[in-house]
Amino acid sequence: MIDHNTVQQILDTADIVDVVSDFVALKRRGANWIGLCPFHNDRRPSFYVSRSKGICKCFACGEGGSAVNFIMKHEQLSYPEALRYLARKYHIEIQEKELTDEEKQAQTEREAMLMLNEWACDYFEKQLHDTQMGQEIGLSYFRERGFNDNTIKEFRLGYSSEGYDDFYKAAIAQGFNPKLLFDTGLCFADEHSGGRDRFRGRVMFPIMNIAGKVIAFGGRTLKKDKNIAKYVNSPESVIYSKRNVIYGLYQAKREISKADKCFIVEGYADVISMHQAGFKNVIASSGTALTEGHIHAIRRFTNNVTEMFDGDEAGIKAAIRGVDMLLKEGLSIKVLPLPPEDDPDTFVRAHSHTEVEEYIAAHEADFINFKSSVVLKDAQNDPIKRTAAITDVVKSIALIPDEIARMVYAKECSTLFGFDEQTILRQIKQYREKYREQWRKEREQQQAREQRMKQAARDNTTTPPAFPDDDIPPAPLPDDLLPEIGPAETTPTQHQTPNRNEAVLIQEREVIRLIVNYGMCYLTDTEYDDGTVRPTTVLEHINNELFLENMSFIDPLYRRTFEVALQYIPQYYKDLEAFNIKLEEQTKEYITSEMASYSEEEPDALDSTALINAHERKVKEVNARASVKAKQALMEFNSSYLVKVLCSIDDDDIRQLACDLATDNMPQLSKIHTQFAVILEERDKLLSLVPDRLYNWQNALIVQKINEIKDRIAHAKADELPQLMERLQKLYADRHQLAAIIGDRVVNPN
Repeated sequence: MIDHNTVQQILDTADIVDVVSDFVALKRRGANWIGLCPFHNDRRPSFYVSRSKGICKCFACGEGGSAVNFIMKHEQLSYPEALRYLARKYHIEIQEKELTDEEKQAQTEREAMLMLNEWACDYFEKQLHDTQMGQEIGLSYFRERGFNDNTIKEFRLGYSSEGYDDFYKAAIAQGFNPKLLFDTGLCFADEHSGGRDRFRGRVMFPIMNIAGKVIAFGGRTLKKDKNIAKYVNSPESVIYSKRNVIYGLYQAKREISKADKCFIVEGYADVISMHQAGFKNVIASSGTALTEGHIHAIRRFTNNVTEMFDGDEAGIKAAIRGVDMLLKEGLSIKVLPLPPEDDPDTFVRAHSHTEVEEYIAAHEADFINFKSSVVLKDAQNDPIKRTAAITDVVKSIALIPDEIARMVYAKECSTLFGFDEQTILRQIKQYREKYREQWRKEREQQQAREQRMKQAARDNTTTPPAFPDDDIPPAPLPDDLLPEIGPAETTPTQHQTPNRNEAVLIQEREVIRLIVNYGMCYLTDTEYDDGTVRPTTVLEHINNELFLENMSFIDPLYRRTFEVALQYIPQYYKDLEAFNIKLEEQTKEYITSEMASYSEEEPDALDSTALINAHERKVKEVNARASVKAKQALMEFNSSYLVKVLCSIDDDDIRQLACDLATDNMPQLSKIHTQFAVILEERDKLLSLVPDRLYNWQNALIVQKINEIKDRIAHAKADELPQLMERLQKLYADRHQLAAIIGDRVVNPN
C-alpha cells in the first residue's frame, strides 16, 4: 500500500539512534552508542547501535537489525505497520486508499485494538472538553486537583458520560465490531441493548505503552457511594499486560534518562501532579505490586530508583514489601517517606518546587538503613522480634547481586545491630545459596516452557499451548551465575537444503556477508569486451566471477538475497548520482563557510604578498579537508547502501538474514583499544578480502566434489573406476592450482 519512493524516504530519514533512543537510554561509546537491551533482562549494557550502518545489535541475546526491524520486534508490528510508525514519527505523509470491507476484516487483532483505543481516547477527550456534563463534572474535578490545560492535554485526560451505553452506541456507529469492544474491556456484553459501558460516569486516565500508544484506561468515579469501586481499569488483553506496563513512563522516559533517576509513586494523580510541578521523571505502579516486567522497563533508562510513599504505617509497610524485588534486580534503591498526612499529589501541590527539592535532599534515605530502623523500632526489648527483624534485613541484603554492595551493607549492619561482620556475611552467603537454587529452578522452568513453545511451533501447531506465566521475563540469575557478556556466537542460518556441505555453507555465508556489508563499495576497474574500463563494485565483481567460474549459491536464501541485491544495481546508480549532486553542493557550502570564517580572522599586519600567499595556503588546506570529507561521505554512502536496503526490505527471511550479517561485522571495541591503536577497518581490505573469500568458497566446492567422488569409488564397479579416478585426479589438479593462489599446501595422495 506504500510506494517505493515513500518507503525510501522513510528509510533515508529514520535515524537508528533517534529511533532506539525512544525506548532505550543510550550513551556514546566511540563511533557507536550502547545501552541496556530491551529484548532480554539485560543488567550490563550489551545493546550496540551504529548510526553509520543504520543498525543495532545485542551482543548477549543476538537481537537487532535496522530501524524498521527494531520497531517491528519491539512494538510487535508488521512490516507495513513499522513503516507507518516511522512515517508518523518523522512527519512523512503516506497516501493510502480507503480499505475495503475485506481488508478491514483482515486487520490483525492487535492493530484493531490499538485503533479502537486511540479512537476511544479521542472520544473521552471530546466528552471532557466539548460537552456540558464533561465540563461541569470532569473538567471541574481536574481543575480542583490543580491540573492545568497543558497537563490535561499531555496526559490526554477525558470523561465518560453517565449514559448506560453512550460510548457503546457511538463506537458501533463508527463501525467498530462489538466483539472488539468487549475484548478491549471498554464495554460489557448485554443481552438487552447489545452492550453497556464499563467506564460510565468516570474521569478517564489513558494508559500508554512506551511508544505512546493507548493500550488501556483507568477510570475514577466521582461519586461518594461506597458500593461503587473508586477506580476501574481495563482488563488484560492482547495489547495490555498490567505486569509489564508502568503508568507515565512514556511521558517520563526522556527525563529519567537525562537525570539517570526515577521516582516511583502509587497513583495516576501522583504522577500528573509531580510532572506538572516540574518533577518529570516520575512513574506509578498504579496501586499494584512491582513485577519483573515493570523493573525491566525501568532499567532501560536508569538503575537509580527512589520510592516515594505516604509516611503513615500502611505506606511504610507497602514500600518495604515492594523494594526487595528492586534489590534483587540490581537497582540502586532509595526511599522517600512523606509526612503522614500527605501523599505525593497533595505534597507537591502544597509546596513550591524549591521546597520539594529541599525535602527530597533532606529525607531521601538508603533503603537498607531505612528498613533497619523500621523493623527494629518495635523490637528493641524483645529478643525474638529483634532476631526476626535482623534476619529480614539480612535477607534483603542477600538479594543484591553486586558483591561489593553486599559487603558494604554487611559492614553497616554489623555496626547498627552490634553483630560481628563475619557472622552477617555467613548468613548472607547461606541465603544467597538458597536464592541461587530458587533462581535456577525458575530458569529451568522458563527454559522448559520456551522449549515446549518451540516444539509446538515445529509441529505446526496452529495455536501454541498455553503455559502459566509465559509473559513473565526469564528469572534473573545472580551475577556469579551470569556469563560474561561477549559477542554472540553466530551460526549459519538453518535452511532446509538437502545434502548440504557445512564447509561450503560457511564460505557461502562469508561471501553473502561481504555483499550485504560492502556490495556497493568500489573495488577495482574492469575492462569489458567493448574496450571500456569502468569502476566495479564488490557486488558486480562477485557476480562477474561467479559467471566466469560457473558457480552459484547452493543455499536458497543466500541465492535469493544475492538476486535481490543484483536488482538494486540500477537503482543504486540513480541514487549515487543524486547523492553526488547533493555532496557537491555541501562541499561548496563547506568551503565557502570555512573561507568566510578565515577572512574574518585574517591578520591586518601582513603585506599584500604575504596575505596572498596565506590566502592561497588556506584555500589549499580547506579544499584538501573538503575533499577528505567528501570521500569519507561517499565511502559511507556506498558501504551502507545495501545494508540499509536489505535490512529494511519487505521480505522477512532476507531482512532477518541481512540484519544478522550486518551485525556480525559490528565490533565491540574497548576504549583503550580505540584510543591507542589504529583500527584498520574490514572495508579497507576489500581488494584482498573479496578474492580470498571467493577462492576459499571455490576450494570448499572442490573438496566437496572430491569427497563425493571418493564415496562413489568406494562403492563403484570395476568398469566405473577408471573414469572416476580420472575425475578425481582432475579435481586434485584444480585444487593444487587454487592452492598456489591462496597459499594453501595440498599434498597429492598419489
